[in-house]
Amino acid sequence: MLMKTPSKPALPGRAFTLLEMSIVLMVLMTLLSTGLFVSRKTDQWKLGRQASEALRSVYSAQRMYLADNPTASVSAITSTLLIPYLPDQATTIPTVKSLVGTNLTILVNVMPPVVNAGSGVAYDPSGCNNDSLWDIGE
Repeated sequence: MLMKTPSKPALPGRAFTLLEMSIVLMVLMTLLSTGLFVSRKTDQWKLGRQASEALRSVYSAQRMYLADNPTASVSAITSTLLIPYLPDQATTIPTVKSLVGTNLTILVNVMPPVVNAGSGVAYDPSGCNNDSLWDIGE
């Protein structure tokens, strides 16, 4: 009979140190915060694009109305007059959402139309009137 020789005990698995775990957590937190920042900016950009599209449709309706009524002044245009000229047989003037989620209206009696922030002040958080966000651009 063969005698069994005792084998060497298995080496214990190498454990992560506190420093290694801290570094991994910091990298993951940095990546997560960067992703959230980019996601928030993307959402803001989408809201701006939607506002720009709504303004373009109102602007087109204004131009078509003025083409059909050449003696009308822009300041006399109302939402009711523009509704038949809106695309896709819309029944109301489109509204847009602000960056904080409130509904904003579009001023139709100025050319080009602007998003109304209240009391006739134009709402454009991008701060630029020719970037095609929150405005119709140039």
